[in-house]
Amino acid sequence: MRVFVAGAAGAIGRRLVPQLVAHGHQVTASTRGPAKVAQLRRLGAAAVVVDGLDAAAVGEAVGRAEPDVIVHQMTALAGTADLRRFDKWFATTNKLRTAGTEHLLAAAEAAGVTRFVAQSYTGWSNIREGGPVKTEEDPFDPDPAKHQVESMKGLQFLDSVVPAAPFEGIVLRYGNFYGPGGSESLVELVRKRQMPIIGDGGGAWSWIHLDDAASATVAAVERGRRGVYNITDDEPAAVAEWLPYLAQVVGAKKPLRVPVWLGRLAAGEVTVRWMTQGRGASNAKAKRDLDWQPRWSTWRDGFREGLTDSLTNSGQMPRTAPGSAREKA
Repeated sequence: MRVFVAGAAGAIGRRLVPQLVAHGHQVTASTRGPAKVAQLRRLGAAAVVVDGLDAAAVGEAVGRAEPDVIVHQMTALAGTADLRRFDKWFATTNKLRTAGTEHLLAAAEAAGVTRFVAQSYTGWSNIREGGPVKTEEDPFDPDPAKHQVESMKGLQFLDSVVPAAPFEGIVLRYGNFYGPGGSESLVELVRKRQMPIIGDGGGAWSWIHLDDAASATVAAVERGRRGVYNITDDEPAAVAEWLPYLAQVVGAKKPLRVPVWLGRLAAGEVTVRWMTQGRGASNAKAKRDLDWQPRWSTWRDGFREGLTDSLTNSGQMPRTAPGSAREKA
């Protein structure tokens, strides 16, 4: 198929484009700046420079590519994470998830695409009541931290407009990324003992290796059906469980422990909620309906073997489920 990947120079895009090409698809990859054009071409795509917030430019680029499928991976996160001012840090990304999505959907309808796949997220956005693992049927948190209100609206917008499109509209809620290009800053914090366990560390997180996020996206491109899917590994885990393990894997000392009041003072409400009240996500629907299986089924193996390029054989395609396009090729 002809696949237009918007935001292809990001962490997932750089993993996704080679996988799509390896599956025989013709890829047009967009990026906001010309500096990434050569890189995208080396990955096997036809590269175009497009501002995702420029409706006319998006429409023109998509029209020229004449895609069968559009994949929306546009984000705009740069610099050091600022969880205290989360919405400010995510401001442009939130615009890309709202206005940018509208522009791509309009272009998709004009181009006659059959499928539209959009990046979303599962984690801090989940309702903080009930059990530690949520499905796609569970609601968003009705009371997000005040610095995440706008970011929550962006996620809700994706869920409302993409599946309602006049073609197969698919939302992929990725878990927390790790792997080359996705976890270096986290590892650095752990090594410096600057990421303590707050309170009991009982907040559950779901993880996904970037290669697995990309392989799930390929599955959605090839056989996805309208709806929302959690893209995570098989083992949601509490911070108090995965953080000490990560420290051990990277050769760091055990993380410090601090009380909630000190964590709130030092790191802010967003971090405290995430570490103490977060909820993980079930990937059962994606595994069943997309015929997909993560290569790194648990963060335990992924942290140990897949954090860097020297540890993960990123030049090879992740394993695919029986009956997949790769097996049939």
